[in-house]
Amino acid sequence: MATREEIGKRIQQARKAKNYTQKKLSELTRINKTTISEMENGWFTGSFDIFERILDEVGLQFEIAPKKHKLPDWDEIEEMFRDD
Repeated sequence: MATREEIGKRIQQARKAKNYTQKKLSELTRINKTTISEMENGWFTGSFDIFERILDEVGLQFEIAPKKHKLPDWDEIEEMFRDD
């Protein structure tokens, strides 16, 4: 699953690909520029409606996928079988 920071970075990349400033995106979506900044920096905790409006304007969509199980890394495996 992508982190909030990764999602924000993707939104920022999509916005810049459309040559939109945060101010321009704010005007198009009627969402405060501060909220857009928070979203792009991974700090957004607002409504899903706002999230969808931003995604739609920059040409992205939200998708749900089954959760992937993280396999342990080598250090975690060694720790499990370590003889103390």
